[in-house]
Amino acid sequence: MKNKFPRTFWVANTIELFERFAWYGFFMLFANYLTKSSDLGGLEFTQAQKGWIMGIGTGILYFLPVITGSIADKYGYKKVLILAFSVYVSAFLLLPMFHSFTGVFLMYLYLALGAALFKPIISATIAKTTTDETASIGFGIFYMMVNLGAFLGPMLTLLFKGASYDVVFHLSAGIIAINFILLLFYKEPDRTKNDESFSQSVKTVFHNIGVVVADVKFVLFLVIVAGFWTMYNQLFFTLPVFISQWVDTTVMYRFFQSTIPFVARNYAEHGRMDPEFITNFDAMFIILFQVFISSLVMRWKPLNTMIAGFVVSSVGMALTLMTQDVTFILVALFVFAVGEMTASPKITEYIGRIASGDKKALYMGYSFIPVFLGNVFAGIISGNVYQIMADKHSILLKELAKRGIAVDENLSHHELFNKAAATMHMSPHQLTDYLWTSYHPSFIWIVIFGIGIVAAVALWFYNRLVVKQ
Repeated sequence: MKNKFPRTFWVANTIELFERFAWYGFFMLFANYLTKSSDLGGLEFTQAQKGWIMGIGTGILYFLPVITGSIADKYGYKKVLILAFSVYVSAFLLLPMFHSFTGVFLMYLYLALGAALFKPIISATIAKTTTDETASIGFGIFYMMVNLGAFLGPMLTLLFKGASYDVVFHLSAGIIAINFILLLFYKEPDRTKNDESFSQSVKTVFHNIGVVVADVKFVLFLVIVAGFWTMYNQLFFTLPVFISQWVDTTVMYRFFQSTIPFVARNYAEHGRMDPEFITNFDAMFIILFQVFISSLVMRWKPLNTMIAGFVVSSVGMALTLMTQDVTFILVALFVFAVGEMTASPKITEYIGRIASGDKKALYMGYSFIPVFLGNVFAGIISGNVYQIMADKHSILLKELAKRGIAVDENLSHHELFNKAAATMHMSPHQLTDYLWTSYHPSFIWIVIFGIGIVAAVALWFYNRLVVKQ
């Protein structure tokens, strides 16, 4: 198999592995970093502020490749990759130096620019170094690298989180810097050079957006699929925070302490497992079962497969947000992963089918739109909606106000919670259970489940009323 692909194919895949390694190494920890108590290394941003940063910033990351792809065609893949990695490294080093909402937001946008410069180039390289015969297995290898990096990244950075979150960002910078060495072995594939000026390229981009938007059927499909990505992104935006605030993981800690002490020592703090370690099981499930699931649904019709995947993943994500039982959450994460593995690959396949021959490349280039919208909407759900319905600190402030207990604003979130527990003659664990039963933060699962099911039902009507016609 190795002889079927040129060296640049393997170099590009290795670059992708390290890039995803660095990205998910920080991104899986990012939600808790933004919202966690200051004495535990976090920034104590509100959930709404977290939602704005992660939703808008990550959304822009998926919108910009339309423009950055044109830049790469004009100036060359290798030059733009050097620029992308330079932005990446500097952003990772600078991000932990900022602690205000505005500063962190701007630095995250700068980091997103680096990712947006990188994304279209590496995908184009894979496409140009495969043939009709090798494309299927070639992209299979590529997505395996994506998931391998997504799994290994947090497993490394979590080892150092206890020292400081700064180390997490510095590790990601170091991992990205490895790609400068790999670029020495990267031979730029043949490309159609773009001789347009930058302003002309931007005009072409917006003209193409107009062409795509004019296809109402295609736009309707993209908006529906955005519902799936809105739900999917709660894996990164909401679930780590929810586990950190509400889930008792001591059972899992004791299990690993008695069976695999290394895991208990390195992926837990104060007798509780790291939330990101738990959510990372999703990536592990995909690595283990994606080939099996893909072969199972290979001959299914794309839209029917997507509908099934939307429903299954909606159930899985909802189940993870309705319980304090960590064992149940692992089962729910597996259900979610099965839905994700079923639906996600079929989305790209369907976009390739829905376009006419002369518009296929154009439509595939705009398949980012639902991911862009999904991130923006996910930011709203994990931000304002989560803060109102499920944020532990906000709920505690409501309870303290109801009881007429004064709040010392000089205390960190963690210190305030412990002091409140003592004032109410409870242990922190008892106060958590009291707030859980009194304020029902698990009802956030109804919102997440509703989004996924609405997307599935809308896709069913789309199939029956639009496609069949």
